[in-house]
Amino acid sequence: MKLLVFAEQRDNVIKKSSCETVRAARNAADALGLECIAVLAGSGVEGIAGALGRYGASRVIVVDDPSLAAHSSTACAKAIASVAAAEGAGLLFLPASQMGKDLAPRVAVKLNAGLASDCIAIRIENRDIIATRPAYGGKVMLDVRITSAVKVFTLRPNVFPAEVDGENAPVQKAEITFGPEDFGAVVTRVDVAVGRPDVTEADIIVSGGRGLKAPEHFALIESLAEVLGAAVGASRAVVDAGWRPHDEQVGQTGKTVSPSLYIACGISGAIQHLAGMSSSKYIVAINKDKNAPILQMADYGIVGDVFEILPELTAQLKQVLGK
Repeated sequence: MKLLVFAEQRDNVIKKSSCETVRAARNAADALGLECIAVLAGSGVEGIAGALGRYGASRVIVVDDPSLAAHSSTACAKAIASVAAAEGAGLLFLPASQMGKDLAPRVAVKLNAGLASDCIAIRIENRDIIATRPAYGGKVMLDVRITSAVKVFTLRPNVFPAEVDGENAPVQKAEITFGPEDFGAVVTRVDVAVGRPDVTEADIIVSGGRGLKAPEHFALIESLAEVLGAAVGASRAVVDAGWRPHDEQVGQTGKTVSPSLYIACGISGAIQHLAGMSSSKYIVAINKDKNAPILQMADYGIVGDVFEILPELTAQLKQVLGK
């Protein structure tokens, strides 16, 4: 049996969450005495594939096809499942990114596999993987054992360290034929804030909610994020109102994040939002309501007006950080 790990790339750059997933997969493979193989899909990706060996892949299989220039979840799932079947892989790891969450169920169905999603820890018991994952909006943690012959796991970004201790891995090319029927869904456009990290991979996130009162006041959030080199996040309420793009939404219906520092500004703390950021290492909340649920979860709480606190906090941090 082999362990296959899917590595996500965007614009021919391997995502940080994929490096973390490859490293976690290699650790699990070593404990089980298995080979750890990475698979990379896209157009013109063969040149970047070998770098996955630095994170633990013993070899990398690329599905390099011009038809994959625009991401298609249906075609990419076929590529992963085809490589897994050809290699006889019994274990598959994917990052629990937006793409990974979309692909994992599709791959699992194709391989008749069980799926444990959004895992925050894995351990080996009796040569089997036990995965820990949140349930009921993060209120409980479950230990999950998959009993199917083929097992699929997605790993939450920013939880597993991406240690570098290897060299480039040998690269093999898989020949897979795609037809029009494989492209049932195709991404036609991706809007990404220039120069700002994605919330799922950011080490620091500054998020805003309805307490900011108007979309133009998110300039306060952006200013603080710029000083800290942070990503900008948003609650569902402001995304639904059209103030911020969905790509920034943190919560159960948005993105699940695990940064080292999460700063919530004017966010009351609905259960859906808390479920998406509760695994942050440190949480700082700024809210004028001392009874806001977010303050019960926060490591540090500031009761006050965000319009007074944010400019002062930004100014002080600029001075301390020399920016």
